[in-house]
Amino acid sequence: MFADRVLSGMRPTGSLHLGHYHGVLKNWVEMQQEFECLFFVADWHALTTHYDTPQVIEQNVWDMVIDWLAAGVDPARATLFIQSRVPEHAELHLLLSMITPLGWLERMPTYKDQQEKLSGKDLSTYGFLGYPLLQSADILIYRATQVPVGEDQVPHIEFTREIARRFNHIYGREIGFEEKAEAAIKKLGSKKAKLYAELRTRYQEQGDDEALESAKSLLDEQQSLSLGDRERLFGYLEGGGKMILSEPQAMLTKASRMPGLDGQKMSKSYGNTISLREDEESVGKKIRTMPTDPARIRRTDAGDPARCPVWQLHEVYSGEDTQQWVQHGCKTAGIGCIECKQPVIAAVLEEQKPMRERAQQYLDDPTLVRNIIADGCEKAGKLASETMRDVREAMGLSYS
Repeated sequence: MFADRVLSGMRPTGSLHLGHYHGVLKNWVEMQQEFECLFFVADWHALTTHYDTPQVIEQNVWDMVIDWLAAGVDPARATLFIQSRVPEHAELHLLLSMITPLGWLERMPTYKDQQEKLSGKDLSTYGFLGYPLLQSADILIYRATQVPVGEDQVPHIEFTREIARRFNHIYGREIGFEEKAEAAIKKLGSKKAKLYAELRTRYQEQGDDEALESAKSLLDEQQSLSLGDRERLFGYLEGGGKMILSEPQAMLTKASRMPGLDGQKMSKSYGNTISLREDEESVGKKIRTMPTDPARIRRTDAGDPARCPVWQLHEVYSGEDTQQWVQHGCKTAGIGCIECKQPVIAAVLEEQKPMRERAQQYLDDPTLVRNIIADGCEKAGKLASETMRDVREAMGLSYS
């Protein structure tokens, strides 16, 4: 069993491009080998900015899931699901909104930034203001321990940690908590109980973070403890009450700036993308017509790869020998621009080949994708309902 649970989601924007593959999906494919992973389609998040064009969302959802599968995300190793099919996300979002200070949302760095970027759209809605809280609910509902993000998203994870802390502080004061925690310690067995007590004292009296991590590892290894006792001992360890919602960590992913066809970052908004499953003829045409160093007007003119968008693709796709060949050939006019582009075309097509092959079975039989998502939604729903049972109980909503 994996010790860490990873959660990550993507808004359904339709077919994905190579920037998505190098920036996100390659990381997902690696993570699924090492962690328990949940990957979800954030369709409610799509409505926070595209509430007025909902008709495009459904097709975008299925196109994107096929791209995930094509890229090598494996439903046998990871749970794939759609956010809106697990209504507990919305329930937790609503309940967390009862305790979330308005100022916390207004201070989010992405709030004003996105409003400026999307100035042509009316974003003076609660949905847009509250989307970081929905994001927190997405994470907390699964008690995820790791959330892969880029630098710009770290404030969202810190916000989620603060929400979990505030919730636990307000609602984690069960009657007789200390007595129940002491009783749970005894269930560890004398040797482990003594070690837990020593580590707890070292952390609380000396602020020893290593002692805290050692104690958490000790609890993670105890398979016989009930979920309630485990949460009590985590909370008791840190001097709080029962830990109902766990605090996730930001997992900083490898920064990968995938260049587009014009040298800018690959992005649909720039119109400079190559889709994950784009047909070979189209890929070849796009790369062959890419702009190059403006100094190379004629075949005999020498150029500088540093001024050429094609060179940026060589840095992603070509080995050292090819890169040296490009550098020398361009600077001496020993090779022409079309010649220079050929290894990139070949490398991109080579990368896409297994993706097209994997995707074909799902294009031939769409029910395969529907079944994968149905299974994933069922698994995710079970995890989410466990968390909501504890949240309702803590908030006094478990009466029948």
